[in-house]
Parts: sequence; structure tokens; C-alpha cells
Amino acid sequence: MPTHGKRFVGLTSVAVAILFSASAADAQKKYDPGASDAEIKIGNIMPYSGPASSYGVIGKSEAAYFNKINADGGINGRKINFISYDDAYSPPKAIEQARKLVESDEVLLIFQPLGTPSNSAIQKYMNVKKVPQLFVASGATKWGDPKNFPWTMGFQPNYQSEGRIYAKYILDHFPNGRIAVFWQNDDAGKDQVKGLRDGLGAKAGMIIAEKSYEVSDPSIDSQIVALHDSGADIFFSWAAPKGSAQAIRKVGELGWKPKFFLANTATSVAAVLKPAGLQYAKDIISTAYLKDPTDPAWKNDPGVKLWEAFMDKYYPDGDKANANNVYGYVQAQAMVQVLKQCGDNLTRENVMKQAASLKDFSTDMMLPGIKVNTGPDDFYPIEQMQLMQFDGEAWRLFGDVIDGEVGHAP
Repeated sequence: MPTHGKRFVGLTSVAVAILFSASAADAQKKYDPGASDAEIKIGNIMPYSGPASSYGVIGKSEAAYFNKINADGGINGRKINFISYDDAYSPPKAIEQARKLVESDEVLLIFQPLGTPSNSAIQKYMNVKKVPQLFVASGATKWGDPKNFPWTMGFQPNYQSEGRIYAKYILDHFPNGRIAVFWQNDDAGKDQVKGLRDGLGAKAGMIIAEKSYEVSDPSIDSQIVALHDSGADIFFSWAAPKGSAQAIRKVGELGWKPKFFLANTATSVAAVLKPAGLQYAKDIISTAYLKDPTDPAWKNDPGVKLWEAFMDKYYPDGDKANANNVYGYVQAQAMVQVLKQCGDNLTRENVMKQAASLKDFSTDMMLPGIKVNTGPDDFYPIEQMQLMQFDGEAWRLFGDVIDGEVGHAP
């Protein structure tokens, strides 16, 4: 009997040890919906159709990058399940797709939903549901408001930063210029104009004319003619790719030769400048924070070579002259970095915590000197850019990296 008793005690202690080690492992692993030992489910909303459909390649390049990560073994052993839906750049459709991703697909987060109108429509929903709306594909300043919207964060330089950077350049080089502004009638356009005005400060009176347009407008000719007739010698186009291409073409057809500034989101040679006519795009100035693979300066750059190899293998039908394919690649790299930092704590709360803990993060396709920095009160990952000018064939960088910091949200 004593022997049996001892055996019983021994078995009990082994069982306790097994239970303890299992619970210790479970304590280290934390999952919210969309995460498990096997996968991480990421949602995405893109305009694969509609007036901003040229941005759809961003979703395709992101899907391709996640395929690469999965082929390399995933993130901490987990495969990414990337679910991307079309909203046709329509806010009601965006709401429908966000609900589907959160409530039916049960994703861990929604990554890179595109467009200011669509993201404005889903922002409250995402924050009520406490699901990350992460690295929003829009430069609206409102994505950097952790106090009121702790589940929403942008990534790219915000539009006000971009406007301030142009203002610095204009005040230095064209202090007596007369400015005409063409902008998209939504939060994005208003943000950009505000950044320019704030950057000009006491000289905001240099803006002598402005006209807005709707993304769905078939033609913007009347607005461009009116701005031409204002007598301005500096012209700003803050429009989606289609509107920007139309503006470049119309300015060229009018024989108008202002100092032309173009929104960073519409600098794709393939999607904007070629359709507009490269002869009309010559000398346009814009900003960059990513390397342009069409720029001969990067011909032998190791980062560009890696990106080209990625495109060849994982997105062979993608256009290497389309800057949006670089943008999608870099955004996906940042998302992977956040997930790596999460380790085995794949809760929505930790995803946001890690996204707000990026320190001097950079990738091989970001310009030298551009760094991603975030904090609990700083949801503006990138606030630096460099100016560039189109020479008729490719964009050429000039000057130093300029900081356009707008200050953190109150």
C-alpha cells in the first residue's frame, strides 16, 4: 500500500508540472479574434473599381509582399491571411466592407484602408469596436489623434506636413509669387490647403485663387481655365491621380507655364504623368519619401534591386514604373515589423501599442534620412520629405530632407 501511495503522489506531481508548463505557455500567448498559433488574419479595403481605381495596385502589391512573408515561413511561425475588399472609393461601401471584415471574417485588424472619405466613414465604427485601423492609406491629419481615436493611425507624411514643406520652399525661392490652388473637395484637399496656408503664415495672401472639384467630376477644365485667368504664376494640384492627370494636361494645352506643384499622392509616372502627357509634366515639383525605381540615381541601389527581385517573383504583372507598387511594399514591411514586435501577444491592444512604439524604423525603399518614429501621443509615423522635380523622363531629387512637423494632436 505505501508503494501505491508513493506512485500516486509521483503521478500527481507530474500532472501538476504538465498543467503548470501548459498554463505558462498559454500565459505567454495571447490572442484576439483573427490570431492563432497558425495564422494572423488582416483585413484591407481598396478602390479596385471606381474613380480612384488606379490606387488598386497598392492592395495587390501588399498581397504579394505577404505572400513572400508566408513563403519565408510567416511571422513567428504564423501565416498571414490577407483579406482585401473593393469599396469603389465609396464611403457607404467602405462601411459595409469594414463590418464584413470585423464581424464576419473576424480579422485582427484592418490595415491600409485607402482614401480619406472611406476612412472618415469607418473611423468611429473601428474605434467603438476597438479594432485597429492601422497605417491608413491617406495623409489626412485626422489619423494622428490618439486621444479621441486611439485605434486609428496613419503612416505616410500627412497632407499638412506636405503643404508646410512646399510653403518653406516657396517662401525661400518665390517670395513674391501669386499662387492658384486646385484641390479635391474633401478632408484631404482641405487638409493640404490648410498646410500650405499655415506654412505661408503671414504671407498666406500669396494665394490669390482656388477652385475645388469632386472626385466623380468627368471634367475639371472650367476650374483650370479660371485659375489660369487669375494671373497666378504658381499652381498647386491636390487631386487624386485621374484629376491630377487632367489638370496637368489642361495646364499644358492652355500653354500656361506656372511653377507647378503636384501632390505627392499623384506622382506616379505610369498612372498620372504618362496619361497626362510627359511633355506637359516636365519641370513639375513634388515631394518624396520613397525611392523611385525609375530614377537612374537608384539604378544600382541594393534596396531597389531587392524590390525588383520581389516584383519579378511575387508580382510579375505589376508595373515597376508605378510608384504605388513601392508604396504598398513599404507599408506591408511596416505592418510586418509591428507584428514581429507583437511576438506571441497578438491582441488588438498590443498591435496598437507596438505600432506606437516604432523607433527610427526604416526600410530599403525609403529615402536615406527618412525614419519612422511613433509614440503613445505621436501617431504621425513620417513627417519628413524631400523635394523632387520631373525632368521629362524621371523624378530627380534635390535639396535636403525637410521636416514638416505639424505638432501632435491635442
